[in-house]
Amino acid sequence: MTKSADRLRILLLGDVSGEPGRRAVAALLPGLRERLGIGFVIANGENAAGGYGLTPKLAEELLKAGVDCLTTGDHVFDRKEAWDYVTAERRVLRPLNYPPDVPGRGHAIYDLRLPISDCTDGAGEAVAASVKVAVVSLLGRVFMKPLDCPFRRVMPLVNDLVHETPIIIVDMHAEATAEKQAMGWFLDGKVSAVLGTHTHVQTADEWVMPCGTAYISDVGMCGSFDSILGMNKEQSLRRFVDMVPVRLSPGLRDLRLNGAIVDVEVSSGRALAIERLSVPVPPEPNQTPAA
Repeated sequence: MTKSADRLRILLLGDVSGEPGRRAVAALLPGLRERLGIGFVIANGENAAGGYGLTPKLAEELLKAGVDCLTTGDHVFDRKEAWDYVTAERRVLRPLNYPPDVPGRGHAIYDLRLPISDCTDGAGEAVAASVKVAVVSLLGRVFMKPLDCPFRRVMPLVNDLVHETPIIIVDMHAEATAEKQAMGWFLDGKVSAVLGTHTHVQTADEWVMPCGTAYISDVGMCGSFDSILGMNKEQSLRRFVDMVPVRLSPGLRDLRLNGAIVDVEVSSGRALAIERLSVPVPPEPNQTPAA
């Protein structure tokens, strides 16, 4: 494998929040993949259906937009349509540490074909290298659902996955920063990246850990930033100020795409670099930009 084929760029998009988040992904992802040379895209899709859960139709919409794998979290089963779908569609993962008899799977391995620069076969066709990427979806327990321990569930799986591929990406969907950092240290040198999701707020602590694992506490979200965590400001404020139960709907303005790009050495699975990504969706013609 040549030097160019030994480097894979992987993008994890933050929680896709409702229709505005899906619109941001559809508008920006195809161009980003080409411009930045991204070879594999993961997105957390558990808020894609109006901020609550995921449906087969909306999952297919994101997959057609260029997402290769959808991870989830505590809202994965909010929509009953998802129950059978997560079992049938291996590109959609539910957290690994749900009980074993819950529908779906907590990890999957995906086969990629990477072009090898300046190399062709006898017929002049470009040669491609086969690469496998493993993705694991985990759910934290601090301030969250009382599920199985994500630490004890993930380690036996990682020990098995390394026999298939050195490239392992973990989406740690959790509330507490300490729990996410703990998972980063727990898996440093054993996986390519531990990337946090769930809070919808992008953190600035990205780094490659001492043993070669890329880490960030939260990659952010895809959706409206004229909002409170992607949801309508006025509705959210009524919850906080008036303390009344209000059903939230997604915000509609100032759409952005948040994520993190990890450069991985294919032969070893070690992270070479990690970079935050935050890209605004250009306003449509005759649309007034958000203040």
